[in-house]
Amino acid sequence: MPALPLDEAGKYVAAAYLVFFALVLVYVAIMGARLARLERDIAELDEQTRSAGDERDHEAATIE
Repeated sequence: MPALPLDEAGKYVAAAYLVFFALVLVYVAIMGARLARLERDIAELDEQTRSAGDERDHEAATIE
């Protein structure tokens, strides 16, 4: 004999799947937010690198 009758166990199985699905959604949302922040940081660093390179080019041109 099963621990729970099958008509009652179905509710718990469905609840377990819903909880698992909710956890997966939260995980994907967190990873999406981290990815967006990382892309923003990379774009900022790229801009800083380009502006620093432009300044060095300008300084080298004025020295010559």
